[in-house]
Amino acid sequence: MGTEKRIYSDLAVPPGEYLAEVLEARQMSQAELARRTGRPVQAINEIIKSDKALTPETALQLERALGVSAHIWTGLESRYQLVRAKEDEKQLIRKEQAYLRKTPYKQLMALGCVCRTRDNERKVRELHRFYGVSSLEHLPGIWTAAPSFRRSPKWNASFYALAAWLRCAELQAAGVAAPLFDRAVLKAALGDIRALTRAGAGDIPRRLAKRLTDCGVVLVLQPHFPKTYAHGATFWPKDGKAVLVLSIRGKWADVFWFSLFHEIGHLLLHKKTTFVDGGIIPVEQRALEQEADRFAEETLIPSRKLREFCDRGDFSPSAVSAFAEEIGVSAGIIVGRLQHDGAIGYGPDLNGLRQRYEWDL
Repeated sequence: MGTEKRIYSDLAVPPGEYLAEVLEARQMSQAELARRTGRPVQAINEIIKSDKALTPETALQLERALGVSAHIWTGLESRYQLVRAKEDEKQLIRKEQAYLRKTPYKQLMALGCVCRTRDNERKVRELHRFYGVSSLEHLPGIWTAAPSFRRSPKWNASFYALAAWLRCAELQAAGVAAPLFDRAVLKAALGDIRALTRAGAGDIPRRLAKRLTDCGVVLVLQPHFPKTYAHGATFWPKDGKAVLVLSIRGKWADVFWFSLFHEIGHLLLHKKTTFVDGGIIPVEQRALEQEADRFAEETLIPSRKLREFCDRGDFSPSAVSAFAEEIGVSAGIIVGRLQHDGAIGYGPDLNGLRQRYEWDL
């Protein structure tokens, strides 16, 4: 058709603007077009002023009345609305930049989770992709699906830092193949896992991950994020495996092992229910946390054995080392437990038995 032309532009060209040009070229008034299409004059005027969207039905009427294909009109309308939406989106992203100071973008860059950039608009878009949300404002709305995690009750953790820490773990775990979680197999493996407390530090990540994977548990070791104060987490993807996340905040080996068995306690003792420990543990979660603590304590150092050792009254490095050998755990775990219980102090002789893990996560 002679009057038809294709318009491709990054600018928001309203279809009403093109309609006004066509009417001017035809020397046709809005009133005449209204009579030819059976539409009210006001409706034609609203389309021209971009006060009213041009519908597919109107596009077909204009095709018949003006000889300009309907897809031209709908294409113009679609591109115009998309450009307007993008402009609105830019405004929203500018507002979302206020969230950047709350998110650990530097740590996420170091892990390769987001791109390196100084452009704040791109940072926001990268966080959309990373979190899997259309707006950072929606993060609290998906929090109910967050994993359970342990963190120090002495600090107020950053919600956005915790969400980033957990999301990193979720993305890492998604790429690990594992069988379905098997509670019985995990329970039977506790002795083997406990024995790894005496293994060489460099071998532990690989051997521990392999042993847990056999039980249907994906182990994710990742750095501590500032303002999370998180030691560990457990959650349940929909593919039937379990995920256990650990940081080595403080790098103390005894803290790492206690956190590990605390999380294993959740996997073995509790239902597949998500829960979050706040700065102050909610009342409904306290019993679960206490139960997981008792599980970790009893698994690492049986209470009967610990009482017998304490009754001897000899807390020398040699006595502690001999007791650790007797029950099959590292001496540092014994020291950490005695210090936690207030049975001994933090003197260099005994504290020297504690180990720090220098893993490159």
